[in-house]
Amino acid sequence: MKHIGAAQVVVTADESDREPTLAELDAIELESPVILAEVDLLDAQIKAMDRPANEMDARRIRRARNRVLAARRDLINRTAGASVPGGAA
Repeated sequence: MKHIGAAQVVVTADESDREPTLAELDAIELESPVILAEVDLLDAQIKAMDRPANEMDARRIRRARNRVLAARRDLINRTAGASVPGGAA
C-alpha cells in the first residue's frame, strides 16, 4: 500500500499557539475602559438578581450603563481620527 501523507512538515504555526501581537495588545489597552465599564454593569445586574427590585439597584444599574456609554463614546472619539489600514479612501 502506498503512503499518501504530506511530504513536508507544516510550516505555519497554529493560531492558538501564538502570543498576541503588539497591535492586538494596543487594541486591548485602548478598549480596556469599555471592558471594565461593561464588567461593572454586569456586576450591578448580577447583584440586582439576588434580591427584589429596589431603587438603589436601579440607580446602580443606570449609573453603570451611563459609564458604559461614556466609555464607548470616549473610545469612538479617540479612534475617530485614526485611519484604518486597507480602508476606503
